[in-house]
Amino acid sequence: MKLAYLLNSYPRTSTTFIRREIEALERAGQPVERFAARKWDEVLVDPLDQAELERTSYLLTGNLTGLLLAFVRCLVTRPGKLFSATKAAIGLSYRAGGRIIPHIAYLLQATYFLEQLQARGIDHVHAHFSTNAAGVAMLVRRLGGPSYSFTVHGPDELIEPERISLGEKTRNAAFVVAITDFCRSQIIRFAGLEAVDKIKTMRCGIDLNDFNVAPPAAADNQTLICLGRLCPQKGQVLLPRVIARIHKTHPNVRVVFIGDGESRAEIEAEVSRLGVGACFDFRGWVENRLAREDMAKGRLLLLPSFAEGLPIVIMEAMALGKPVISTYIAGIPELLDETCGWIIPAGSEAALEQAILAALECDTDQLGQMGKEGRARIEAHHNIDDLAASLMQAFEAATNAS
Repeated sequence: MKLAYLLNSYPRTSTTFIRREIEALERAGQPVERFAARKWDEVLVDPLDQAELERTSYLLTGNLTGLLLAFVRCLVTRPGKLFSATKAAIGLSYRAGGRIIPHIAYLLQATYFLEQLQARGIDHVHAHFSTNAAGVAMLVRRLGGPSYSFTVHGPDELIEPERISLGEKTRNAAFVVAITDFCRSQIIRFAGLEAVDKIKTMRCGIDLNDFNVAPPAAADNQTLICLGRLCPQKGQVLLPRVIARIHKTHPNVRVVFIGDGESRAEIEAEVSRLGVGACFDFRGWVENRLAREDMAKGRLLLLPSFAEGLPIVIMEAMALGKPVISTYIAGIPELLDETCGWIIPAGSEAALEQAILAALECDTDQLGQMGKEGRARIEAHHNIDDLAASLMQAFEAATNAS
């Protein structure tokens, strides 16, 4: 079987989990051709992500002539199928509120992508996220191309699923991957009972070989690691006020932010206003190896999110034997509970403060027990090689059925 992965923008700092998934498939003997609509317009800090640039073919970036020529050739050689794909693109556009230009771009990408797939003999296409890439894959199928599937993560995909035609894309796919049972329930909700059997829960995974269990934090280790994009969904804006209160009784408390994003300026301003700059360290994005080292040195992972799918960073912290503080949203309760950390209502400053205080006052033995339980859960349910095996079975079944 020849397999292609299609992304909207790849590689990027926040898609390390996709790179790991591809690597796991290739370790299992399944080569993967990488495609993306465009290059990411920010700096890649991890060498492995940088190497992916050379392995990825781009549909939009610097390719206007190629797109137009592919469309003309498709019009000449398969006008009927192009008409069908055009109708589908109009339907996508209508449900998206009449946004015509992006969907014309999807159609152009589909004609060009089809030629690339045929030239390489691709049997199946898998996309991550149910947005642009899944739409292009669906249009390729309408043009007579290979079967397709896609993975739904959330949270943004599940806010207005009608606008991204989640149900339509699901019904036309060979299968759809949901990363949690919660995510699967939401896809069924919008795709209908007719699609229920093709929606499969396959939990994201990590390469456990990259995560050696760290010793529990010492009693005087008051460093909390907050790793991920700095954005409204992650809830980091609450931390300066909460930490300012905790600092009065725990003067050595410290939050290390590893990551960057649109909320950084707001968080920094609040830190400055409250006069707690000594409690916060903004590292920006660092390569994955260094992020793991920082996580291993901290007391725990702190992720007070307002909206999530199921964060990979929680899996990474647990794989390192670190407890986690996070929130009761989406798929997080499927992994995290009080035996391996603290799980609290999203948006509650009081609950967040209580959880952090409990974690700071928790003894080393209890932290160690939480870490062991977390590691055991990752080994049982989030091993990337197990995910790769499940995906390969689904890809083979889709290819045989098409």
